[in-house]
Amino acid sequence: MPLEPQPSQAANPPSPFKTALRQHSAPAAEELLQRHDHGDVQCFACAHRCLIKPGRDGICRVRFNDNGVLKVPLGYVSGVACDPIEKKPFFHLLPGSDALSFGMLGCDLHCGYCQNWITSQMLRDPQSFGQVKLCTPGQLVDIALQHRAPVVASTYNEPLITSEWAVAVFKEAKGRGLRCVYVSNGNATAEVLDYLRPHMDAYKVDLKTFNDHNYRQLGAVLDNVASAIRMLKQRAFWVEIVTLIVPGFSDDADDLKRMAEFITSVDPLMPWHVTAFHPDYKMTHHRQTTAEDLLKVVEYGRQAGLKYIYPGNLPGRVGDGENTRCHNCDVTLIERQGFYVRQNRMKDDGLCPDCHTPIPGIWGKSSGHADGRARHIA
Repeated sequence: MPLEPQPSQAANPPSPFKTALRQHSAPAAEELLQRHDHGDVQCFACAHRCLIKPGRDGICRVRFNDNGVLKVPLGYVSGVACDPIEKKPFFHLLPGSDALSFGMLGCDLHCGYCQNWITSQMLRDPQSFGQVKLCTPGQLVDIALQHRAPVVASTYNEPLITSEWAVAVFKEAKGRGLRCVYVSNGNATAEVLDYLRPHMDAYKVDLKTFNDHNYRQLGAVLDNVASAIRMLKQRAFWVEIVTLIVPGFSDDADDLKRMAEFITSVDPLMPWHVTAFHPDYKMTHHRQTTAEDLLKVVEYGRQAGLKYIYPGNLPGRVGDGENTRCHNCDVTLIERQGFYVRQNRMKDDGLCPDCHTPIPGIWGKSSGHADGRARHIA
């Protein structure tokens, strides 16, 4: 059952860093708010739907009520890199290409195994730290073009909570012929997806578990994320799903079988990436995921009827599982190891070159460095 609108966070005095950060903010998009009495504002950027009182923050800690005006981050990044699109991961979106990837600060969840916790939890966890750099949308797109990256990705922190900044960047990117994507936890609302859709092509969702109790430990509700996946498909986003298989948390066989059945019910051709966990942040006592763990989950997906299941984070250790094969004739279309594309037989028409079956995805000539390496920029 979805959560009720969440109350805003207590009005504690902001830190000097937070005070400085708030100078780089602007009023929220009208599509993502509703005004209430006494200066209260309800935010629709994520499924928490926070009702934020004047002087307080939303759960994400970056959207805040300034005397009745909902303010949101704008004009900075906490990190920029030129990444292989396979790192996001997107396997059915311009394979072998690079994505200019940028992030801000904050998250609406608090996952104990977050690999980007230094930026995502910076305003919540005193052990977290990071820096920001001021920039313009045009400067980010210039960097993308310098690296011949055909995709711009909002990632690293949770992009839903900084959607106004993402749209500003995406408008510039779209105007210069680039594709635009989110790498997100999927804790979305119909309002934010409608706001984003004109400016975006693809959306990667972290479907973290199919156990609602476990989801609530991370700060979300399973039904909200499942509903968002359906809404994404209804709005014709290209969607790929990722599940990190955390031993002792998200590896229950029955939960994973039900997850696979759910994904199949939405679209059996939607790619499902099942990726290996390594101990990080607050989850340092769980063991690492093995190749055998991942291959079991791949089999659950096949039994449910999914056609594109990719075991990840263990390059070269999962047989040919990293490759893309035609769901009709089973011929290998794309050969990968890790983030590197060794061979890509797909053409712009999106058809299997052997049996001419349409292969789901966004296809075209790859562009970028084409070496499977991530390049830190800022």
